[in-house]
Amino acid sequence: MCSPPLKGERGVVFYKDKMKFIDEVTITVVAGKGGNGCVGFRREKYVPRGGPDGGDGGEGGSVVLEASERKHSLLDFRYRNLFKAKAGGNGSGQNKRGRGGEDLVLEVPVGTEAKDPRTGETLADLTEPSQRWIAAKGGRGGKGNAHFVSSTHRTPRFAQDGEPGEQHDLKLELKLIADVGLVGLPNAGKSTLVSAVSAARPKIAEYPFTTLTPNLGVVQYGDMPPFVIADVPGLIVGAHEGAGLGVRFLKHIERTRLLVHVIDLSRISSDNPLEPFRQIELELKSYSEELLKKPRVIVLNKIDLAEDKQDLDKIEKRYLELGLPVLLVSSLRREGLRELIRLLTKKLSEMNAKK
Repeated sequence: MCSPPLKGERGVVFYKDKMKFIDEVTITVVAGKGGNGCVGFRREKYVPRGGPDGGDGGEGGSVVLEASERKHSLLDFRYRNLFKAKAGGNGSGQNKRGRGGEDLVLEVPVGTEAKDPRTGETLADLTEPSQRWIAAKGGRGGKGNAHFVSSTHRTPRFAQDGEPGEQHDLKLELKLIADVGLVGLPNAGKSTLVSAVSAARPKIAEYPFTTLTPNLGVVQYGDMPPFVIADVPGLIVGAHEGAGLGVRFLKHIERTRLLVHVIDLSRISSDNPLEPFRQIELELKSYSEELLKKPRVIVLNKIDLAEDKQDLDKIEKRYLELGLPVLLVSSLRREGLRELIRLLTKKLSEMNAKK
């Protein structure tokens, strides 16, 4: 049995076990066969002229994907990949139609894409709660012999068989839907930042790739609407080609509306302070140039580890020359976080107003 995701005090969803987060699966969906039509004849007392009265078969059940806020991972499909809907019932005498097969509804997380595994074509993109898509349509029921009566053929002794339901292989990909995505090199302090501004409690340690799954947190400033922030696992050179954790997690920032570059001040030199930023920008551009069109904010993190105030001022000045908002914070000591939350809230509100 899979244990449910934990919830923080502000409704934050996060995962206790990295194996609970599955964002890619391939499944086979098979719709139900339509019921067969019936060959029947009316035989009743005091009815001198009976006739064909075979009913139609019922339609087969369809396989439907439904986006659900109750699901946060594709774990349900990891160990089971064949899903069949029920067949329709056969028709019967007295023009009785067979029972329709029950649809099989598969709940998937909001943000799930269904693709053709052979061509990569996107067949459906479920981005709204309760949004549905018919992945495999049920077969049509066969017609009973009552449909085939004619002036020249009064007693047809045949009926149609039900049609088979559709069968498809599908690749399901989950792309998290968050308002703000944190990007940066490993150990830049993204997980600590998420834990400092929300109730999420991601794994934090002093070695690369501590974060093996994206962490989500809900953040609220004053009476403004809350927003969702996502900590994407650290990127390295060649991530767009699969290096490190690769494109597996780059896709999760495609749906974010605002990107936050988290720069570790303790690991850069004052002579070339822009290198971490440029490195991540190159990976984002190599993956998709659309990512560079998103609004961005730069967070210079771990100011508590900066020993030289003059170097810190020099680094901040170099980043300000990029023309992007720059904030100095210490996630560990909770310094500068209120200003960061206020800025992110303001930018998202402006984006909402434009939209």
